[in-house]
Amino acid sequence: MAERKVAELGPGAACCGWNHCGRRFAAGAVDGSVSVYDLDASPSSKWQAHEHAILNVVWLPSEYGDAIACVCSDGTLSLWEEVAVDGQVKVFELLDSLELDRWQLQAEFQNIADPVSRFGKPACTSASLAWNPRRGGSQQASFAIGFNSDSPHFNCCKIWEFEEAHQRWLPLVELGSPDDKGDAVCAVAWAPNIGRPYEIIAVATCKAIAIWYVGLNSDSDGGPSTENVAVLSGHDGEVWQLEWDMGGMTLASTGGDGMIKLWQANLDGVWHEKAVLDCTGSHN
Repeated sequence: MAERKVAELGPGAACCGWNHCGRRFAAGAVDGSVSVYDLDASPSSKWQAHEHAILNVVWLPSEYGDAIACVCSDGTLSLWEEVAVDGQVKVFELLDSLELDRWQLQAEFQNIADPVSRFGKPACTSASLAWNPRRGGSQQASFAIGFNSDSPHFNCCKIWEFEEAHQRWLPLVELGSPDDKGDAVCAVAWAPNIGRPYEIIAVATCKAIAIWYVGLNSDSDGGPSTENVAVLSGHDGEVWQLEWDMGGMTLASTGGDGMIKLWQANLDGVWHEKAVLDCTGSHN
């Protein structure tokens, strides 16, 4: 099969991500810049998204248009949106909602509910973000994000939701028990929902993988109800990545031990290890 150069990333490239159709991808760099590549090996557009290094770039689900979330090493998150008719990406503040032909910085905030001035800015080594794959009816856009930083106030995985009335992102709830709220988050994955009355979110820390059930209805405090239904351990070392299958029934995890583990819940709702895959492709 013939090989074709997709892109040429310059020095300092730190992360990249494909969009959902696999025809565009964005790359973040240590200098805080973001580049978007289309069909050419050179970027079709490049702009300065942050002052510090970009840790992760994630394309939003296609129903939100061409939009990217950028996670920075100083603990901030920025959202950039584009609907371009000329194929060029340009960064500016949207002045007319009827002229959606450029990128805009939608929001920039840190993963903390209290004033940032109380804690300062953290030094982050990684971050994980997972968008809610389901949106419909009265349900607003939302995502879960956690950091691996030197500040426990920033690390805890939180769910953020967009408030249409005031056009802002608000923290809904923290996914962490009192004993592990400050633990560094290694990976986050939001399960697809096909008819469940609750959402399932997997959060991996340095200790284990926690499975959280998040209710769609508010509890007595006004936020969604949460329940930690399982703690999955088995990786020898840090968990690197979490991914759900299309039905949201099976969770795959990878880690520094070079193993891939598949997790499922039985008919009684008890989560267990379903299979282990090694780097040679054999399985148990």
